[in-house]
Formats: sequence, C-alpha cells, structure tokens
Amino acid sequence: MELTPVAQRFVLHWGEMGSRWGVNRTVAQIHALLYLTGQPLTAEDIADTLGVARSNVSTSLKELQSWRLVRITHVMGDRRDHFETSTDIWELFKLIVEGRKQREIDPTLTVLRDCLTNPEIEDESAETQKRIRQTLEFMETLTTWSDEMLRMKPETLMKTLGMGAKISRTVRGKPKQG
Repeated sequence: MELTPVAQRFVLHWGEMGSRWGVNRTVAQIHALLYLTGQPLTAEDIADTLGVARSNVSTSLKELQSWRLVRITHVMGDRRDHFETSTDIWELFKLIVEGRKQREIDPTLTVLRDCLTNPEIEDESAETQKRIRQTLEFMETLTTWSDEMLRMKPETLMKTLGMGAKISRTVRGKPKQG
C-alpha cells in the first residue's frame, strides 16, 4: 500500500507524538495507519507500508492489543490475521484514558494510600504528611471527574467541554478567540 503525502505526514507525526507520550514510535505509527485506512491490514501489509521490520510490527501489534486499541479480525478467503482499530475517535480516547489510568494513576493512588496508612507515616514531618494527603485528594478528585466525563455520550461531553471553556473565559474576563 502506498501512502499519500498527507497520510504519510499524519502517520509520521503521530509516531513523533507517540514517542513524546512515552509510546514507541512504531506502535504509534501502526495505530495511525490502521486508524486512517479504516480497514483491516495484515502485519505484512503494515510492515511493507511503513518500511519497518515484520518482527517490530508483531511486537507493536501485541502492545496495541494490550491497550485494547487494536483487535484481530479475519477476512473471507484469507487465512492470515488482519488487524484493525476503531475509527471512532471518542472510543479511542476513552480506551487510551482508561489504559493510562490503569497503568499510571491507579498504582500511584495505591502507593499514596499505603503511605498514609503505614504506621511509619507518624515518623514523617507534618508537611510531608500534608503533601501526601493533598496529592491523594487531588488525584482522587481528578480521577472521579475523569470517570464522570468518560461516562458521558460524546455529544454530551462536547457540550460540557464547550460550556467549561465558556465559563473559564468568563471567569478570566477574556473574550472568545477565533
């Protein structure tokens, strides 16, 4: 498969952004390719299109599957595995947020709670205890808020985000830009 210049730019940029977010460049490029094409591709098709090693594609697809961003599908008349991703940007956003929460936020909440329930916390300064407690409270509030946002339908979430931006501009006394 030959990528158009625009598709190539998108895939390359998504790979760059992925590496800034702590995701392997090839993993992000594969996801971008599957997202843009909107059709199931074999690992061989992906490797050929992106010009990367088949083994790298295989490893990257496994990582994308662990995030639930890519799934295996089959095509009539072809015994090979094909891979696809959702083309619904909201579904992808939710999966990414949920995955990052499981991998990053939840373990941090556990450590903060463990710190506060550990009898040795009494040996820490009042300031240290306060900061750990404040961090836990902040992260719990943020998690509760994000969980509520993710429960909304995309249309409702877009309206909520729009209202939030209007409220923020009003509070800051700034006129709408654009």
